[in-house]
Amino acid sequence: MASSSLVLPSISLRRSSISTSSLGFMNDIPRISLKNLDRGGRVFMSVAVGSQSTVVDDALFKDYKPSRAFLFPGQGAQAVGMGVEAQKVPAAAELYKRANDILGFDLLDVCVNGPKEKLDSTVLSQPAIYVTSLAAVEVLRARDGGQAIINSVDVTCGLSLGEYTALAFAGAFSFEDGLKLVKLRGEAMQDAADAAKSAMVSIIGLDSEKVQQLCDAANQEVDEADKVQIANFLCPGNYAVSGGLKGIEAVEAKAKSFKARMTVRLAVAGAFHTSFMDPAVSRLEAALASTELRTPKIPVISNVDAQPHADPDTIKKILARQVTSPVQWETTVKTLLTKGVEKCYELGPGKVIAGIVKRVDKGADIENIGA
Repeated sequence: MASSSLVLPSISLRRSSISTSSLGFMNDIPRISLKNLDRGGRVFMSVAVGSQSTVVDDALFKDYKPSRAFLFPGQGAQAVGMGVEAQKVPAAAELYKRANDILGFDLLDVCVNGPKEKLDSTVLSQPAIYVTSLAAVEVLRARDGGQAIINSVDVTCGLSLGEYTALAFAGAFSFEDGLKLVKLRGEAMQDAADAAKSAMVSIIGLDSEKVQQLCDAANQEVDEADKVQIANFLCPGNYAVSGGLKGIEAVEAKAKSFKARMTVRLAVAGAFHTSFMDPAVSRLEAALASTELRTPKIPVISNVDAQPHADPDTIKKILARQVTSPVQWETTVKTLLTKGVEKCYELGPGKVIAGIVKRVDKGADIENIGA
């Protein structure tokens, strides 16, 4: 049967009982804001007929107005002992069992017992954080008033790896498909890191302009293969630099002269979010091409351009580019706050995201939901 597209008039969408296993972790159907109407008062949506679907307007969520946001952490948030709380909630505990079938090992055992060196590895920490973060959603759901909070969320985002978690929460792909992608992503990034000597370092106490000047100064002293760049724009005074090992060492040596408060070498496999990750892109593209990805039910903010996207094909392209692109997290958080978000929730291990949000705005209201 041929696919078709519809231009719908203003509509009121009622809640339904779509299961989390089929469409993600939100229990209501897509909520199309009246802010997303075009000048003719129309909403553009994709309509699937049979196995085919039309291309959705990628700008569907462009003018989103956030009130409640779910934020998901990235690699580095892991800690031995995470997942213990999740075992008290059957739906959360079940996610670890489902993960074992895909991963081929006991993920919960690694989360709870470590050892730290094993959990910190890229290939394990990424699936562990993904599963534990979505388990935190189930922990919240089981709480008094938790379902009402979940239903009130109208935007979501995640730091680097956390973008996959956000997409799973928003129903763009299933828990299982998301985990398969995250597993492959971790493996591909590890392999890319193994192919060249590279590293990442956090620069504390400088604004982004000064960090860029620091990178420029370091790059004057190293070959092209060792050049560095800002990879994570986290928050004022905290920016991560990625690049060749010699370039990173030059950054560390020069940081004090640029008045940096300190540098912290990051415990990651290599220069994430730079061209050092190019070998991972083709593997991600192939995996994404074979993954069913739907329009998210709420806006999911991209790390690449700090914008929400609605077209599944566009989201796939952005996810493949994400591993070689700087993370625009500072812009994402500032945009949410500027647009008037009232309450944020950090779901998953650690409180890294809450700390970043508070650095952007001390008055921001953010609550951590762990698992």
